[in-house]
Amino acid sequence: MESTNINTALIDSYFGLLKNLSPEIKLDLIERLTKTLKVDLSRKENSLQEAFGSWKSTKSAEEIIKELRESRNFNRQTEAL
Repeated sequence: MESTNINTALIDSYFGLLKNLSPEIKLDLIERLTKTLKVDLSRKENSLQEAFGSWKSTKSAEEIIKELRESRNFNRQTEAL
């Protein structure tokens, strides 16, 4: 709840600064804020879409698994106690 109070106080302080602006400046500010919201939303959509999807490769799943298993390196050495 504390963050809500901080956000409300921040909004109130910004509103105190902005309420005396002319209507033209307020509209310009609204337009700019709207543009930043659209950019932020498109970035979130793109990052979410990039996180999911199929693996893009010409190799089959079996080939990839075989390659991974063959590339394993076992160099474990046990020391005598």
